[in-house]
Amino acid sequence: MKKEIQIFCAKDWVDYELLDTGEGEKLERFGPYTFVRPYEDAVWKKTLSNKTWENINGKFWSSKTGAKGGWKMIEKNKGNVLSKWEMSYKDIKFIASPTPFRHLGFFPEQAHHWDFIEEKIKEAKRPVKFLNLFGYTGVASLFALSAGAEVTHIDASKSSIEWAKENQKLNSHLGLDKLPMRIICDDVMKFIEREEKRGNKYDCVIMDPPKFGRGPKGETWKIEKDLPKLLSQVRKILSDKPLFVILNSYAIEASSLSLGYALEDVFSSLEGSVSSGELCLLEKSKNRTIPLSNTAIWSAN
Repeated sequence: MKKEIQIFCAKDWVDYELLDTGEGEKLERFGPYTFVRPYEDAVWKKTLSNKTWENINGKFWSSKTGAKGGWKMIEKNKGNVLSKWEMSYKDIKFIASPTPFRHLGFFPEQAHHWDFIEEKIKEAKRPVKFLNLFGYTGVASLFALSAGAEVTHIDASKSSIEWAKENQKLNSHLGLDKLPMRIICDDVMKFIEREEKRGNKYDCVIMDPPKFGRGPKGETWKIEKDLPKLLSQVRKILSDKPLFVILNSYAIEASSLSLGYALEDVFSSLEGSVSSGELCLLEKSKNRTIPLSNTAIWSAN
């Protein structure tokens, strides 16, 4: 099985910009608002001026800095920030909202995966079943749905499931609100084990497992222990002609090679190739490629 090391860089954003990074932080524009969030890997100096970094709508304080963790909105600069607002990537709309976990309901660097999903499903020119595990607020699911796939979206968080439903309704301009999409609140492992027993198969799978999590009935997930079992179970529910499997992780920090080796180990019997690398964004201030997540993709030949 051929494996390639790559940089996956999302470049087509309009509503989002990575303005600058440095000194453990990143400066970003989300639609009409500008925020500062922690980015511990930024071990270099900031490029833009202090005035630019201070002229923001809000900042997420990490508890590691000594200050109380959480969002602090700066009203004096640009007025109140809405609790949620619309954003879009290409034609797909979704809700942005500051969460207690420092992110805003989506990860901009994953736009590369959204492009990949859309392209591969359209290229297939056949009925495709798409499964999104740990699906969060469902932006990837919407790109699969828009491309023509039959979509199943799974997450153990009730709030994320409701957010995903709201995002689907938001895309009435594309008719996505009328298309059937299974959005299910469930423990991922229990769901795919039942799918195997039912004989249900999928052509495409994307998963972004957390380091630690709990299911709706108190089930526990630890990536170091459960990832091999998850990948093995996913292999059992792949169709006879699968298109791709995407494994993304913010939890495994050592190297994207680890994810690539994990996919190689489980999917070695399939005809295809594994590419592993980093999901990145282009920094506006200095035109640098900023790595934000490790990822690996198995793709059919």
